[in-house]
Amino acid sequence: MAEQQMIDDVQVVLDKLRPFLLRDGGDCELVDIEDGIVKLRLLGACGSCPSSTITLKAGIERALLEEVPGVVEVEQVF
Repeated sequence: MAEQQMIDDVQVVLDKLRPFLLRDGGDCELVDIEDGIVKLRLLGACGSCPSSTITLKAGIERALLEEVPGVVEVEQVF
């Protein structure tokens, strides 16, 4: 899959999830995609929330793995 297509697909999924993050005072931004690893920065309340790892892995990563071919993992960057 073309890299730009993967970026676009990841953004579509993040846009679907964004209202849930915003509801809790947080957000996320796509930093990079490298070898199928999506690198995200959690913003606002999500950046300091003790549950941010669960949000990242159980929520965002699961959705991206299901919906975007080629995604293998999601990592948080600071």
